[in-house]
Formats: sequence, C-alpha cells, structure tokens
Amino acid sequence: MERVATTVPTDQRADRRAKTTISGRPIAALYTPADVTAIDYQRDLADPGTFPYTRGLHPTGYAGKLWTMRQFAGFGTPAETNARYKQLLSAGGTGLSVAFDLPTLMGRDPDHELSLGEVGKCGVNVASLADMEALFEGIDLGAVSSSMTINSPAPMIFAMYLVVAEKHGADWRTLAGTIQNDILKEFIAQKEYIYPPRPSMRLITDIFSFCAESVPKWNTISVSGYHIREAGATAAQELAFTLRDGIEYVQYGIDAGLDVDTFVPRISFFFNAHSDFFEEIAKYRAARRIWARVMRDRFKARNPRSWQLRFHAQTAGVSLTAQQPYNNVVRTALQALAPVLAGAQSLHTNSLDEALALPTAEAATLALRTQQIIAFETGVTESVDPLAGSYFVERLTKDLEDEALAYFDTIDRMGGMVEAIERGYPQKEIAESAYRFQQSVERKEKVIVGVNEYAGNHDTPIGTLYIDETAGDVQLEALARIKASRDEARVRSSLDQLKAGAAGRANTMPLLLDAVRAYATVGEMCDALRDVWGEYQEIPVI
Repeated sequence: MERVATTVPTDQRADRRAKTTISGRPIAALYTPADVTAIDYQRDLADPGTFPYTRGLHPTGYAGKLWTMRQFAGFGTPAETNARYKQLLSAGGTGLSVAFDLPTLMGRDPDHELSLGEVGKCGVNVASLADMEALFEGIDLGAVSSSMTINSPAPMIFAMYLVVAEKHGADWRTLAGTIQNDILKEFIAQKEYIYPPRPSMRLITDIFSFCAESVPKWNTISVSGYHIREAGATAAQELAFTLRDGIEYVQYGIDAGLDVDTFVPRISFFFNAHSDFFEEIAKYRAARRIWARVMRDRFKARNPRSWQLRFHAQTAGVSLTAQQPYNNVVRTALQALAPVLAGAQSLHTNSLDEALALPTAEAATLALRTQQIIAFETGVTESVDPLAGSYFVERLTKDLEDEALAYFDTIDRMGGMVEAIERGYPQKEIAESAYRFQQSVERKEKVIVGVNEYAGNHDTPIGTLYIDETAGDVQLEALARIKASRDEARVRSSLDQLKAGAAGRANTMPLLLDAVRAYATVGEMCDALRDVWGEYQEIPVI
C-alpha cells in the first residue's frame, strides 16, 4: 500500500504575513518585562477572588465547581426539542439553553404570513403556554438551570417559563437561569428587534424590577457580545460594545428608580470564544477588570457582587466551515479551552455540522464530550488563571482594556449607547472591521484551513439534520386547538390591560403573566405592544 506523505511543504508566503491577531491587532514576536512595566500586580491583577477580579471571581477557580456545560438546542416542535433536552441531560449536560425559531424571535405566531416556511427551522417554535409546557415536560425546572436566547419577546417567553415553573410547583424565588433580553445588541448586530429602542429598554427595566422582588436568583439579562463578534467585530469592539451596552442597562435601571445593588448582581454577560487563543483569554480578563472598576467607581456600587462580571462563552459559529467539517471539532476544542483558562462560569461548544444545518444529536453529544474532556482529562482546571504573569497575555489584556475605554469615551460623548446606535456608530465600526477581515482572508493574509489554504477536493460527506414542513403543520394545528379551547373574553381583557399598562407607567411583567395564563399567544402579546409603541425601522448609515 502506498504511503501518503504527511509533511507540509514550507509556505514562503507565511513568512511575509503580517504578525497580527485575528482582529488585526499587531503583535510582536517576543514580549519581555519591558512590555508590562505599567502593570501593577495589586492594582491591576490581584489574587483570584479579589478586586478587580482580573484573575477570576473565585479564589479556588474550578476546584469547588466546574463551569455549567450547556448545549444550545432547539428545533421543530416543542416535543421534538424536549426529547433532545432529555438526551443531553442524560449525556451529562448540566444546563439547558433554548434556541427559538425566527417567528418566535420576531414575535410572530405560526399562522402569520411572515412565518411561512420558517416554523421550527432554526430553533424551536413556541407560540403559547401550551408549547412551553410541552418544551419542558418531564424536566424539573426547580433543579435545572435554563438559558433562553431571545430578546424582543423576552418578557413574553420569560412569563411563559415562570407560569410553567409555577405549574410544576417550583418556587420562583429559587429558580436559576438566564433570559438573554439584550435588545441593544439586536440594534447593533443581529437585527431581531420589534419596538424602538426606548420602549424596548422599558421592557428590560420592568424585568429588572420584577425579578428583584419575585425571582431574585434569575439572571435578568445576558449582555451579549457573541452576536456582535459574529457580525464581524474585532475582539476589542466586542469587549467595548458589550460592556458599554451593560453600562447603558445599568443607567436605565437607575433612571427607573432602582438601587444599583438590587439588580446589577443578576446581570450576566455572553462572549464569543473565537479562534485567536491568547487574544480571547486577554479579552475575558480585561472584561472583568473593566466592569469591576466601572461598577465601583462610576456607579458607586457597594455590593462586591455588583463588581463581579459573570460570563457565559460560546465557541465561534462564524469560524465553522462547510468545507472539511471535521476540522470544526479541532476549532471548537481550542476555542473552548480559552474561556476555561480564563475562568468562564458557563460554556457552550458548537457542533461540527453547524455550518451545514442544525446539529444532529450525535454532533451535539460530541460537542458536549469536548467540554468534558477539557474538564476531566487536560488538567487545565487545577490552577486558577494559569497564564497570569505571561508578558504577552498581560500586555494583550492591558491593550484591549485601553482600546475598550477609548470606545467608552466616544460613546459617552454621543450621549450613551442608545444615541450611538441611533447614529449608526457601532454598526458602522463593525461593518468596516468585517470588511477588513474578509479582505485579509481573500488576500490569504489570514488562513482558513480547508477554505483558502489546504482546500483539496476530498470533503467527507456527513449526515445533517433536516427540518421539513411537518413542524409547521403540527404547530398550526396546536395553535388552532388552543384558540378554540381558551376563554376568548379573558384573552381580550388581558391584552387590553397590557396595552393600557404599556401606554402608562405600569410594570408590564404582571400584565404579561396574566395574558400568558389566559393562553394569549406570543404574537398577540407582541402585537398588543406594537399597537402602543409601533415597530422600529432602522435608518441606513452610509
């Protein structure tokens, strides 16, 4: 049998490529003590568990508790997704993370004309309380942590989750989980918005206030840099815009009359875990340091929990390739290692097939096994912040911090993040960064293995998950049954009260809970608020 050569010829072009991070940040071939002279250990690093938390929130790192291992899952009908959840939990998953389909994300029911062909395709379809009941059938919500990735209709979906927990007999005051609820990054990057910015911020502060009283252990918002990075932002832009979004939420909460220490401890963050290993580690460490100082010095928070930035990370979906998809297993493993080394509280690993379709059960299990191998076989959890003191990592951390703070100054001069978004500032910054990166790929200054280098013509076909129109048919039938069996007068009354409350100053969460209990649909509740606030139309920025 002929032996296949495994050596790779020297690529002379590699020597001419500029030495930069994946974000385009210039880096030196060697770092020395001269690069960290401005860094003071006690002021800028300190021990883990100590302000400014650069080295981690807990003195013992993962010795007491590993990060929560989540797998983002959702497709088709609630019953189908429920079966996937049970499979992931039985495989050792320690938390659930719900992906919703586009109609749900946009606040539309399955029978809306814009939902045609999209029901259940990119996530699970949830239109009513009955769907949420089916989604979590047989799962103890009092014992599992749930994360729900939804933004414009976040209050409606959260209300449904609370009512299901109530029906399970779970105490709201002990529920653990997160609702993403981050509308600013929608205006900046993902574009799944419904209402204009200011009423959208009102819904978020309503959740802050409601949870401070009734669901104190729930993370009321997950400020998301993930989608900002997926849209083409650099690491520094992801860091800056995400934390500045967080600052904006804090300011709006204070302006709504809330004490900073009553709601900020339940704010969490969601970052991308991209491919540039050291830059990502530095980004997470800088994020903790910036947030601690902003909360203590800018907002005068007194509770140390308000100073502590807790974050979830997800490996970079945008880095996955349809070409040579098994390469994605390697990408994901290395990307996942960075937030672990930086002390993440929660982690999701993407599946190898996600550039082609929603993950199969086998691919999702392999992605979970990736986390478990990192946790139990590599030894990287034994020491807290093991890269601290690296001249390279500490200089990267400081450089990212300085660049983020420069962005803060620019946005503050504009009046805040809402005003900056209305002017198109972060959107334009990200678009320009995305364009520069694509140029670097096309010039082969940045190598994507299997795409612009080492492509070959020997891709191995893999099986993918296909969602047909059956889910849409099932959900339409379920919606018709709900509408035929519910008390229509109760539904109308609850929606009228929701409109009146939104037009006034009432907290919308109790009104949404009443509507959910009456089996009002996501689309009906969202439409009620559309009648009051209208829909947002983005102004193009040239």
